[in-house]
Amino acid sequence: MNTPAPDQDNLSPVSGHVPVSLIDTHCHLDMKEFDEDRDEVIRRARESGFEALITVGSDLAGSIKGMELAGRHDFVFSAIGIHPHDAKDFTEDTYARLKTWSKNGKVVAIGETGLDYHYDHSPRDTQRAVFRRHLELGRETGLPVIIHSREAGPDTLEILTDSGVTSGVLHCFSGDQSMAEQAMSMGFYLSIAGPVTFRKSAQLRDIVRGIPDDYLLVETDAPYLTPEPWRGKRNEPSFMVNTVAEIARLRKVSPEDMARITTLNARRLFGIGTIPEKAAIAYQIRDSLYLNITNRCTNACSFCIRFRSDFVKGHNLRLGHEPSGGEVKAAIGDPSPYREIVFCGYGEPLQRLDLVKEVAGWVKERKGRVRINTNGHANLIHGRNVLPELAGLVDSISISLDAHDEATYNRICKPVFTNAFSEVVLFIREAKKYIPDVRVTVVELEGVDVEKSRQIAESLGAAFRVRKLDAVG
Repeated sequence: MNTPAPDQDNLSPVSGHVPVSLIDTHCHLDMKEFDEDRDEVIRRARESGFEALITVGSDLAGSIKGMELAGRHDFVFSAIGIHPHDAKDFTEDTYARLKTWSKNGKVVAIGETGLDYHYDHSPRDTQRAVFRRHLELGRETGLPVIIHSREAGPDTLEILTDSGVTSGVLHCFSGDQSMAEQAMSMGFYLSIAGPVTFRKSAQLRDIVRGIPDDYLLVETDAPYLTPEPWRGKRNEPSFMVNTVAEIARLRKVSPEDMARITTLNARRLFGIGTIPEKAAIAYQIRDSLYLNITNRCTNACSFCIRFRSDFVKGHNLRLGHEPSGGEVKAAIGDPSPYREIVFCGYGEPLQRLDLVKEVAGWVKERKGRVRINTNGHANLIHGRNVLPELAGLVDSISISLDAHDEATYNRICKPVFTNAFSEVVLFIREAKKYIPDVRVTVVELEGVDVEKSRQIAESLGAAFRVRKLDAVG
C-alpha cells in the first residue's frame, strides 16, 4: 500500500510499501492529540489498508472513549485498563468496572497495565499490586493482557511468572535479549514500535532480527513514538508502514511478508478476523515462490516447525490433500516474475519425484529457475539414484545435513532409515554431478559441530550455510 501523507506540516510521503492488510495492535485514539482530526486519522488508516486498529485505554476515561470509538467503527477494537502511571487511582470499583466492560464484544484485551520505574508516577508497590489485579482479570475473562514495562524487567517477569497468565504481549518492547527470551518462553508476544527505525536503537534492532515469527507483533503507540522520517511529529496508525518496512529489512524479508506474519499473529492473540484454514500449495516469501506438495517426511527433526505450527511466514502449509500436477501449475501461474520456484513445504518434496519432474519441466519451459530443498533421502525412498533424472530440470538443490556424524543426526533428525546420514553424504556427492548449484545446510543446535559439518560440505565441493534455530523460511 502507498499510504497518503497526512497534512501535518507538509510531511513527506510514506517510504514503505505494504500492499496487504495490517493491524496496529496498540494506539491511543482516545487521546487529546487526535481531537482535531480523529475521524481523518481513522479514515487514513482504513484507506491505507489496515484491517484493524486496537485503541488501548490507559485510564477509565480513555477506556470508555476507546469502547465508544470501537462501537462506531467496525475495524476499531478496544483494550481496557489502567496504565501504571495511574495505578495510584485504582480501586475495587475500578476493577468492577473493567470486569463489566470486558463483556463488550469489541473489547479484545485487558490493558495497558504493567510497571514503569522510569517516571514512578505511582508508588512501585502500588504499581505491582495493580498489575497483579489486571492479570487476575485477564485470567478470569480469558482476554490477553497488554503489558507496559519500562526499566522494570525483573519485576515484570516475576509477576508474570507468579500469575500463571500466558496470553498477552509486551508492548513497545524495550527490554534486553534475556527479557525477550524469558517472555517468549512464557508464551508472550513482543510488539515493536517506531523506535526500531531510530539510528541509536542498535540493541532493539538486534533483538528484532532474532524474534521468531510466531512471537512478533507491530504497533504505533500513537500519538507517541513516531517512526522515521516523521520523528518529532504526532504519530498515527498510517505511519506504521514505515516501521513494518524497517522490521522487514532487518529480518531480510519483504514488507509484504512482515505484514502477513504480524497480522496473523494479531488475529491469533486478539481474536480479530479469521485464521486461514486452507493450506497454500504455492506461497511467496520475498521474491521466491515456494511449492508445498506433501506433508510426508522421512525425518522427524526435533527443530521442525511442522510439529509446532501450521504456518510458515504467515502461510498455512498443513495440506488436506496432496495436490496434483495440474493444481500445482495452476497455483504457480506465470513463474517468470519470481527469482526462483522452490520445492519446499511441510514435507520432503522428493517423496513425489514424478510430480517434481513434471512441474520442474513445465517451469523450465517457461524460463523459470528451479530449486529443491531436500533432506537428501530421495535415493533411499525410491531405491535408486534419482539425481540423473533431475539433470536439466533443477538449477539448485539445498540439502539438509544437520549434523556432523551419524549418532548426532539420528538423535536430532530421527530418520526412518537406519543408514540415513551416510546416504545423505553420498547424495550430496552425487548431486554435484548433475545439478549446477549444490548447497548444504545445518541448523544451529546444541551438540551439532558446525565446523565439522562445514568441513564435510567443503570436502564434497558444496556450498555451506548455517540456519538459525526457529528462523524458518
